[in-house]
Amino acid sequence: MTTAVVVGSGPNGLAAAVTLAADGVDVTVLEASDSIGGGTRSGEVTLPGLLHDHCSGFHPLAVDNAFSRQFDLAAHGLRWRHAPVQYTHPLDDGRGAAVWQSVDQTADALGDDGASYRRMFAALAPRFPAIADEFLQPMVHVPRHPLALARFGAYAALPAALLARRWRTPETRALFAGAAAHTFHPLTTPLSSAIGIAMATSAHRWGWPVAQGGSVAITRAMASLLTSYGGAIETGVTVRDHRDLDRPDILMLDTTPSAAADILGATQPPRISKAYRRFRHGPAAFQVSFAVDDGIPWEHRPSRSAATVHVGGTLDEVVAAERAVWDGTMPARPFVLVGQQSVADPDRAVDGVHPVDTYAHVPAGWSGDATEIITAQIERFAPGFRQRIRATHVQSVRGLEGSNANYVAGDIVGGACTPRQLVFRPRVTLRPYFTGAPGAYLCSASAPPGAGAHGMAGWNAARAALTDLARTRR
Repeated sequence: MTTAVVVGSGPNGLAAAVTLAADGVDVTVLEASDSIGGGTRSGEVTLPGLLHDHCSGFHPLAVDNAFSRQFDLAAHGLRWRHAPVQYTHPLDDGRGAAVWQSVDQTADALGDDGASYRRMFAALAPRFPAIADEFLQPMVHVPRHPLALARFGAYAALPAALLARRWRTPETRALFAGAAAHTFHPLTTPLSSAIGIAMATSAHRWGWPVAQGGSVAITRAMASLLTSYGGAIETGVTVRDHRDLDRPDILMLDTTPSAAADILGATQPPRISKAYRRFRHGPAAFQVSFAVDDGIPWEHRPSRSAATVHVGGTLDEVVAAERAVWDGTMPARPFVLVGQQSVADPDRAVDGVHPVDTYAHVPAGWSGDATEIITAQIERFAPGFRQRIRATHVQSVRGLEGSNANYVAGDIVGGACTPRQLVFRPRVTLRPYFTGAPGAYLCSASAPPGAGAHGMAGWNAARAALTDLARTRR
């Protein structure tokens, strides 16, 4: 029987394991931590009963993709929940902008920018499943939907700071800047619009849902599915050398490229090992979880109905902050992502106290404490927030890296989203999952299509492994 070992149990490692096990492979997942899930873990970190997501909190691209279409995670307990508003971007004096799942409702609320917004997203949203199928795989491939991809690509190729200026009002420009800032990269560079366009369009097609009961529900559903296929999971097992394993037919590495190179050692060709060690990681996140009485009192009223709020001020402020972080300077007012998951999943709140998960973009390896900076940024747009805080839990950059070896210097997205690494990751090759070592594949967020709890890097890598295995056995 074909055997496989998967090193790492993040959503990509579990997706790879499920895909292999469904094909009849005998799969064992090895996880260094005492719990599985990687970026899809949840727990009570502030007050008893308040459930916080440790990293990934909303999951638009996990709703409908090749992996989710093949495997019924709902049958294993996964339920998606949506807030009335998908995401918002507040500005000073109660101003701001919001995205509803309806393109028309969003456009109607944008005033003078409504017509331009509608032209863009009314054309992209109906075609987004086909577009997403194209970019949730290696970028270099023969597209099945070239026309839809070309329209998306015409926007995606532009610098986000430039594309945002197609709109005239500060509110709409800031709204797009907030979505684009998920790239953790300067918004003045080519291709920096790609993630912003993808995230915005996904909000109109599928919304930005949260997992009922926390992101850990994704982990539990995948683990349940894996065991139903006969797969096994072992925790507390650190793999440092492939020779410590029992010569599996397939080795899947849900790790960083440099960690993969360490594990594979001399079995990996030197030129590939060198490329893996040159892989560039991006800026860091600094996380603060809050327990908040009655939720955050945003002056911008739609922000009270959104599970995700982007805090960063105007387009120019977001652009300047992201550039500073990339250059290694901590901005006084960083971009902060605020997760109010209890707006979509009310059972996460307890007796009127709501869990709020935030992270600020900070320089890689930053050693400071951003708790007060994050608090002040939220207070700026929600006066009275500070007085509502009942408890906090801080995860510094160093703490993040210590909690998950894949978060190198606090990089939670699996690698810098430079133009080169958006197209070619982890190295320039037409076989991005193959490590060069026989039977070994990289299946982490450092492989295409990058970060997210959608599992597509794992699904793609597992399918590549099965294809190669079948070819060698002919």
